[in-house]
Amino acid sequence: MEKRIRVGLLGFGMAGRVFHAPFISILPALELKKIRANRQESVALAKAAYPTAEVVQDDAAILDDEGIDLVIVATTNATHYSLAKQALLAGKHVVVEKPFTVTSDEATELIALAKHQHKVLTVYQNRRWDSDFKTVRKVLESNLLGTLVEYEAHFDRFRNKLSPDTWKEENVPGTSLLYDLGSHLIDQALYLFGMPEEVTADLRIQRPEGKIVDSFDVTLHYRSGLKAILKAGMLVKQPGPRFILSGDKGSFVKYGLDVQEVALKRGLSPATTSEWGVEPTELWGQVDTELHGMRLSGKIESETGDYRGFYENVSQAILGNEELVVKPEQARNTIRIIELAMQSSAEKRTLPYHG
Repeated sequence: MEKRIRVGLLGFGMAGRVFHAPFISILPALELKKIRANRQESVALAKAAYPTAEVVQDDAAILDDEGIDLVIVATTNATHYSLAKQALLAGKHVVVEKPFTVTSDEATELIALAKHQHKVLTVYQNRRWDSDFKTVRKVLESNLLGTLVEYEAHFDRFRNKLSPDTWKEENVPGTSLLYDLGSHLIDQALYLFGMPEEVTADLRIQRPEGKIVDSFDVTLHYRSGLKAILKAGMLVKQPGPRFILSGDKGSFVKYGLDVQEVALKRGLSPATTSEWGVEPTELWGQVDTELHGMRLSGKIESETGDYRGFYENVSQAILGNEELVVKPEQARNTIRIIELAMQSSAEKRTLPYHG
C-alpha cells in the first residue's frame, strides 16, 4: 500500500464534524492525524469520535507540524484565505471548505501560490457528488431533452427565525445565503455549462431581523440562449422542485434533496450504512419527452450520491494518479459570479461577465 496522506483538520464545527471528518477517517489513502477544535463541546465530540487523532486548540499545532501533508480549512468563511495561505506557505496540500474565499482576488493569489509551491489546492464542492445533480448530468449527457433552453435549481428552506449564536447570521465578509448555498448552485451550473455571458441578480433580506442576504435569484445568461436560474430562500414553507430542466424535446423535474446530509447529521457514514446515498423511489425525478417519435413519460432512477468521491479524487491527485476534479480556478470563477451578482443587485442591472 502507498504511504497514507496525513491530514490536519482546522475546525470541528458542522462543516468539519459532518462533511469532512467522516470521509477522511474511512478512506484508506488518508489518515486523520490532528483536529483543531476550540469549543469545549467540539473538543469532547472530536475525542469521542476520533480517538486516534490528536485534538489541538491552535492552528499552529497543525500548520507547523512537518508530519501533516494535507490541511483541511473548515473554519469561518472570512478566515479561509489567510489559513489556506499559511498552509500553502508551510508546504501543505490544501482543501478549503466552500466558499473558497471572500473575493476572487484572494482566490487568484492562492492559486498562484499553490502553483509556486507545487501543491494541490482545491475547494469542497461536494454537491457535485449529490444524487440529484449526478442524475441531472446523466439526463443532459443522454440528450433526452434535446437542446436545453432553461435550467432552474433551488435550495428552498423555511427558517423564519434567526439561528442564535452563529457567525453565519452576522453581517461580516463572506456571510449571506449567496456565499453559503449560492456557492453550490453556481458551481453546479458552471460545471455543466461553463462561464456565462451575463449575470442578473436580485438579492434580498426577507426576515424582519435579518442582517444578511437570505434570499437570492441569480440568472446566468449564455450565448446559446440558455438561461440558468439559481434560487434560494429562507422563507419557503412549501419547497418547490430542486431542479427543472426544459429542452426543445421535453422536461425533467426533480423534487427533494440528496439524502447524505441528513444521514451525516444523524451520525451515519458510508462505513456503517448499506446503500449509502441511494434515494428512495418517491424522490426520483420525472421526465416527459419525445424519443424516436414516441412520447416518453415516467420516473428516472436517481444516481447514487457519494461524497467519498471528492476525497478519493483529492488523495489520488496528491499521489499523482488522477487529475483534480474540483479545480481551484473553477472555485475562483464561482466567487467571481458571486461578486457580479452582488453588483448586479445593487445596481439593478444585468452585467457582462468579466473574468
